Amino acid sequence: MGGRDTVFDGATPARWWHRLDDGRLQCDLCPRDCRLHEGQRGLCFVRAREGDAMVLTTYGRSSGFCIDPIEKKPLNHFLPGSAVFSFGTAGCNLACKFCQNWDISKSRAMDRLMDRASPQQLAQAAKDSGCASVAFTYNDPVIFAEYAMDCADACHELGLQTVAVTAGYMHAEPRRDFYAKMDAANIDLKAFSDTFYFQQTGAHLQPVLETLEYVVKETACWTEITTLLIPGLNDSDAELDALTRWVADRLGPSVPLHFTAFHPDYKLDELPPTPPATLQRARRIALANGLQHVYTGNVHDREGGTTRCTGCGETLIVRDWHAVKRYELDARGACRHCGTPLAGRFAAGPGGFGPRRIPVRLAGA
Repeated sequence: MGGRDTVFDGATPARWWHRLDDGRLQCDLCPRDCRLHEGQRGLCFVRAREGDAMVLTTYGRSSGFCIDPIEKKPLNHFLPGSAVFSFGTAGCNLACKFCQNWDISKSRAMDRLMDRASPQQLAQAAKDSGCASVAFTYNDPVIFAEYAMDCADACHELGLQTVAVTAGYMHAEPRRDFYAKMDAANIDLKAFSDTFYFQQTGAHLQPVLETLEYVVKETACWTEITTLLIPGLNDSDAELDALTRWVADRLGPSVPLHFTAFHPDYKLDELPPTPPATLQRARRIALANGLQHVYTGNVHDREGGTTRCTGCGETLIVRDWHAVKRYELDARGACRHCGTPLAGRFAAGPGGFGPRRIPVRLAGA
């Protein structure tokens, strides 16, 4: 797919679809397999049928731009301390009742897409802002894959890295195309139960497991995993044991896993927030099952944000919220004490961006 030099105010041609015998068009991007008559949109609401073709309606249009710490994605083993230029669009191909960004991901109002930028404009803005990478986030980049992939090409031309923050719910062919252009990803593993996935997200577990195995084993994309723990829904010892054993056995012990705290929102606003003790219990289970790098998020827990050497056990990175307070890696990303390499992608030293969040308005947007 070639890059585009201009911003499209309307729809742009989509990939990954085919015509059915009954005249409908089937979207082949994700396992929802939406089948559309003229004028209909998929569940994501941003992929639509116009005439005899599928189009993406949000190419070049964003719900906003912001400079974040990379640890907020969360990525703890990818360019620690660096700034990441973050943006999303509208819509989502999941229907999570607990969505923490529901005002963006569930929006059907195009007036939320106030900021516009071509891939080249976006990459240049990230470069000019001193960012090391660009993150496709806030809503799931799977649904705006064409735009994200073109942005990734533009970023790589300027020496920037690319990050996908995603639920990983997509088919094999677009998965190959998409992750070939991503340098890092944080993939949600929302639970380890198909019942949870179906009842709480309207999706299924198996395609996400397939995405995780593919990205970790078959690509060069650095991968970390996040599980949002929701009281009473996915936080039992049995489920946490099964989830963490699967990660250790199928993906490997060095893949970082983040347990993050739920706060009441969207359609689950009557549930209590996740107690810090639940996150700490989940972390203990994961470590006991052989995972080497297990973190807690959305709570203040310095131990749950600390990275230790798998060789000598020394503390390598201390984080306080999203700020790097101590850094004991050499220029190769290895422990300064014993020389054991730390799994991840590291620069010569830590960035100094800190816990700030800086909204950005692009010139001409």
